Amino acid sequence: MALSNFILTVAGVSAVILLLRSDVKQSASIFRRNVRHIRQWLEEESSAASKAAEKVKPKELERSIPEKDVPKEKHKD
Repeated sequence: MALSNFILTVAGVSAVILLLRSDVKQSASIFRRNVRHIRQWLEEESSAASKAAEKVKPKELERSIPEKDVPKEKHKD
């Protein structure tokens, strides 16, 4: 009885290990494929952004905050 339980346990653990190994391999390949797609998208976006930046004419820098008169400090005598 103990021998059959041991054999069933070994068979069950082996089956789980085989299933997990194939699942891990499949997940890893899907992850690599996704990374390739994301890298390709980023390269396309960066090239599109650089082309768009080339088309834009440089403008003079404008001050976003106009200079205001700074109030003078009042001295107490």
